Amino acid sequence: MALIITDECINCDVCEPECPNSAISQGDEIYVIDPNLCTECVGHYDEPQCQQVCPVDCIPLDPEHQETKEELHKKYLIISA
Repeated sequence: MALIITDECINCDVCEPECPNSAISQGDEIYVIDPNLCTECVGHYDEPQCQQVCPVDCIPLDPEHQETKEELHKKYLIISA
């Protein structure tokens, strides 16, 4: 699965620089995650870094973008090529 930022986001700016795939960007009102770039940090880290630094815990799994670890790893290989 990709991750999603909920409307509980406080725009604290800590998640964006943590993303190794540049999947996080400022949206109209809150930060957003591009599901085409999000690998949940598979290939880079053991855990999603944005979730680790988020002070309000507003970055859950996105149920609309379900992917296995294998699919996330394939996406990582394509993105990092």
